[in-house]
Amino acid sequence: MRIAKSTLIDPARNEVYGIAAVALSLFVFAYSSRFGQISILAYYGVWGLLVLVDYRRALGNYLNHVWIFGFALFCFISAFWSPAFGLSLRTAIQYLTHIVCALIAMRTVSATTLTRGVIAGVAVVLIYSLLFGTYLYDVIDGSYSFVGAFSSKNQLGFYASLGLFFCYAAVMIFRMQGLWFMISGVVGLISAYSLLASQSATSVITTVAVIAACFGMQGFMIFTPRHRRIFFSAAVVLAIAAGVGALQAGALDAILGVFGKDTTLTGRTYLWQQGIAAAAANPYFGIGYQSYWVPGFSEAERLWQEFFITGRSGFHFHNTYIETMVETGLFGTLLLVSILLTTLGGHLKRLLTIGRTPESILAFGIVSLLVIRSFVEIDVINPYHVGSFLLYFAAGKLALGQSRSVRSPYYDPFVPDPNTPQTS
Repeated sequence: MRIAKSTLIDPARNEVYGIAAVALSLFVFAYSSRFGQISILAYYGVWGLLVLVDYRRALGNYLNHVWIFGFALFCFISAFWSPAFGLSLRTAIQYLTHIVCALIAMRTVSATTLTRGVIAGVAVVLIYSLLFGTYLYDVIDGSYSFVGAFSSKNQLGFYASLGLFFCYAAVMIFRMQGLWFMISGVVGLISAYSLLASQSATSVITTVAVIAACFGMQGFMIFTPRHRRIFFSAAVVLAIAAGVGALQAGALDAILGVFGKDTTLTGRTYLWQQGIAAAAANPYFGIGYQSYWVPGFSEAERLWQEFFITGRSGFHFHNTYIETMVETGLFGTLLLVSILLTTLGGHLKRLLTIGRTPESILAFGIVSLLVIRSFVEIDVINPYHVGSFLLYFAAGKLALGQSRSVRSPYYDPFVPDPNTPQTS
């Protein structure tokens, strides 16, 4: 039996394959440490197959969008002055090829299919964690927490956050009906339970903030682009004023108290101080990508010992920018920040200047989630991580250009798009 290429490579016809590929990718990102190299090969296989089917369509041409690869290429270069050359080089190649897979997904998978694939993948990841998960002692929080099948409650919380956000996107942004409406409801409940079970303050706060931001942006869509920009500017000013007032009134301490934390963020501020001191030793180009947390490196060994990390792995500074400064210096950090800001700002610009653009609402929500989490986690600088996969998917969509299907000057966010087929 012959299978038409379009059923694998065409975003309008490859929904089944796309959902399966995205779901498999999320499972690999979550549990590759458990299932080993075979799972990584499966991840490369589902996206590499599309290159074999039609390499021009799958790979595209990014000569005019080098900014997408800027940070990854610098990570590769930094391996040549790294004290752990082999580790840095291998991980940099993994990160670069991981980005290529994300861009293949971006060119061959629609935003709707991505949403369904993430929902399916999160469902499998969370159910596996609920069935085979454990409780571990958190050296930072000083408490026992449910971590699922992960090694950190924050990773379980992150997948639960993605589940809630993408279920929101399925129902409120893409107006899915029938079977996928029911699936979204069930997965949303599983995600909410997992989020509460993880007791991850980071995940709870970012989930609420991002869903609220997306709901607000959808509200702006009822206006013409000109009025959107006016009302958005006013909303930003009011939000800043309200935020400053809330901080002065002690809202930060109150929020931290709800989650059992203090102003030191239960140890994170000490880690940040240590990271800043480490970055100062090599301020411009860093020590080398992925070369700080290496067994035998004196400072890493000291911090592992102080935080009782007996496995001597899976630890970091709990801040994307400090971690990046240590490994790649100021130059690498600026490259990473430029990708984050260009992607977030580009999709925000589309929301404020173009008619109906649900794809950019989804991308805006994804990048907003990653940016907020970047101050306490490192979701976007490692290979085989769902955060970096989604970031470069959103960046690639921005580089690819706005879909020609966007017609109307404005739309009602609470009415389904008549041009979008409502399949069950």
